[in-house]
Amino acid sequence: MKILVIEDELALCETIVSYLEEEGYRCEQAATVELGSEKVNLYEYDCMLVDIGLPDGSGLLLVKELKKCHPETGIIIISAKNSLDDKISGLDFGADDYLTKPFHLPELNSRIKSLLRRRKFEGKQELVIDKITIQPENKQVLVGGEPLQLTRKEFDLLMFFVSNRGRVLTKESIAEHLWGDFADSADSFDFVYSHIKNLRRKLLERTGTDYFQNVYGTGYTFIA
Repeated sequence: MKILVIEDELALCETIVSYLEEEGYRCEQAATVELGSEKVNLYEYDCMLVDIGLPDGSGLLLVKELKKCHPETGIIIISAKNSLDDKISGLDFGADDYLTKPFHLPELNSRIKSLLRRRKFEGKQELVIDKITIQPENKQVLVGGEPLQLTRKEFDLLMFFVSNRGRVLTKESIAEHLWGDFADSADSFDFVYSHIKNLRRKLLERTGTDYFQNVYGTGYTFIA
């Protein structure tokens, strides 16, 4: 899952990003409204953590902007402001949750997981798709009750596809989701083909079903 952290306190931002990446998320950072706005208009995220008190304006502007361009993205406000008015404004603008600083990182992680369960998995702890059972929190995939060994990238790739079932995913969007804005400097997307090929083979060998459909000239879609 991919998270954008918009926080101008550099030390806090790096602490949050380091912790969440150890928990298996891919994170990107922004420290101002301008940089945050640029990112939410260029890329898609599963969740955004946004501070209200940014140096060039209110983070609430980003909440309103994101709800217009990517309403499916979950939003958690992280703020030192503990006033009732700020909480009401944040939630009314479209945020899903509000966490007052200082907070414990495990609590932040639990709130992110709860938000993603509600938005991606209908509130369920595990996702069952045909012959495949996915347990997102322990990053395990089962086929017929037996574990399927996937690399970190293969697991992230599977999660990206099942979260967007029926939707055609371009190679550019796949690369950007898995490698972040570093993918912008890639000379080719051969590495995307390689990961899809390996994931496709592992699922086909264990399930007998090819869940990936090539969409000529565009990308792939996950059918189940």
